[in-house]
Amino acid sequence: MTVAIIVNLDAVLHDRRMTLTELADRIGIALANLSILKTGKARAIRFSTLEAICEALECQPGDLLEFSPEGEP
Repeated sequence: MTVAIIVNLDAVLHDRRMTLTELADRIGIALANLSILKTGKARAIRFSTLEAICEALECQPGDLLEFSPEGEP
C-alpha cells in the first residue's frame, strides 16, 4: 500500500488566477523550489513556506495538501 500526500497547488493557483512565477515573487521563494512542490516531487515543506503560500493565496493548508492512502488523487 502506497501512502501519499497530494499537492493541489496548481488547482489553487488556477482558482486564484495566479501564476507560479507571481506566487514565487510574492513570497520570495525560488521558482524552482515552488515548481518541485507543485509537481508533487517535494519530500518536505517548511511551515514558514506553507504559511507564506497560504497567506499569498488566502487559503488554508488543507486546500493545498490532501492525504491519499492509495497514493492517487
